[in-house]
Amino acid sequence: GLLRSDSIPEVGEDAAATVGMAETLSEEEQDELRKELAKVEEEIQTLSQVLAAKEKHLAEIKRKLGINSLQELKQNITKSWQDVTSTTAYKRTSETLSQAGQRASAAFSSVGSVITKKFEDVRNSPTFKSFEEKVENLKSKVGGSKPAGGDFGEVLNSAANASATETIAEQTEEETH
Repeated sequence: GLLRSDSIPEVGEDAAATVGMAETLSEEEQDELRKELAKVEEEIQTLSQVLAAKEKHLAEIKRKLGINSLQELKQNITKSWQDVTSTTAYKRTSETLSQAGQRASAAFSSVGSVITKKFEDVRNSPTFKSFEEKVENLKSKVGGSKPAGGDFGEVLNSAANASATETIAEQTEEETH
């Protein structure tokens, strides 16, 4: 009597403790528990059959609607994405990233403006103007009849070609003397 325990053993408890408990139950209690066990097992079997029938019916409906696994996966992903995008955290993150992108864009724009301004300053400087005049003079000496002006890149190419031509002419002259 005093050592008798009416508690139900926890899952994973020692099997010997469970056997010991069965011995402490009366024959009538054991019969009642066996009937309840059979009833619960039967209910589980019935529920499994009903679930299997419902799953079969579901598959049939999907087949008739033309829904396949790929479409279901696509729908699930779309639904999940909608769920994610509707969260407060996503909205805050999206807003923060958008603001950061706008700030970065503005920063790059101002850096580009500064670089453009610096190039204009260099091009308008006296040193650059002097260099440009020397290149123009060299071009007119080498090119002759071409009108002055033109693209700065063309002027530089002409100057480089003229310089190479003068060097070759000087080398040839030295070799003949």
